[in-house]
Amino acid sequence: MERLAVVARLKPGTEAEATELVAAGPPVDLASRGFTRHSVFRSKSAVVFVFEAHEVEWLVDDLLEDQFLHPVLAAALEAWQALIEGQPQVAHEQFFGRGAPEGDEAA
Repeated sequence: MERLAVVARLKPGTEAEATELVAAGPPVDLASRGFTRHSVFRSKSAVVFVFEAHEVEWLVDDLLEDQFLHPVLAAALEAWQALIEGQPQVAHEQFFGRGAPEGDEAA
């Protein structure tokens, strides 16, 4: 399983619009496209989309290419583009750790 994040800086004053777009959920069924998990983090100045799947980078690339075939996806990406300053950046996972399973206590 691999994870990939897309990080975008929000234009000042777009926090409420970004919150609304996140609340609307993904514009397509990501599970049917092979994604295992997807989450979105938002701060006052940035939004981070995290995707998890086998060969996640290929799936994200396919999703971006599909915008030309799916008007709903294209509209969602256009709505986000209006809120984003500059180009979004892809962040590759550098570390992932797990804590102790529940019930395990260090002696």
